[in-house]
Amino acid sequence: MNPVIDRLKLIFVGIFLVANIAMLIWQVGWVMPRESCEKAHKWWDGSQRVCAQPILISDVTGRVIDNPKARQDALRALGRLPPAKAAPTAPAALAPPATKAR
Repeated sequence: MNPVIDRLKLIFVGIFLVANIAMLIWQVGWVMPRESCEKAHKWWDGSQRVCAQPILISDVTGRVIDNPKARQDALRALGRLPPAKAAPTAPAALAPPATKAR
């Protein structure tokens, strides 16, 4: 076989392997930690790859948020309260009755 073809084959296989290893390192080192950090309602800093716990400014200054709805929204944004419940769906009793086929 022509030695140029063998050399090109090895070059392309090498480039393919290096690209796959780079994508694996990117996925494991940057993407997966970012996703797990965001699932935990924390802040992801991609430049330093740090997952930080957000805090309320009222925790630092000692001031209290007077408005209860604003306080709940702020706490929910930090992940300290369970997420807001979705609007209730119509109960089965209010749904139109099912018709039977004859």
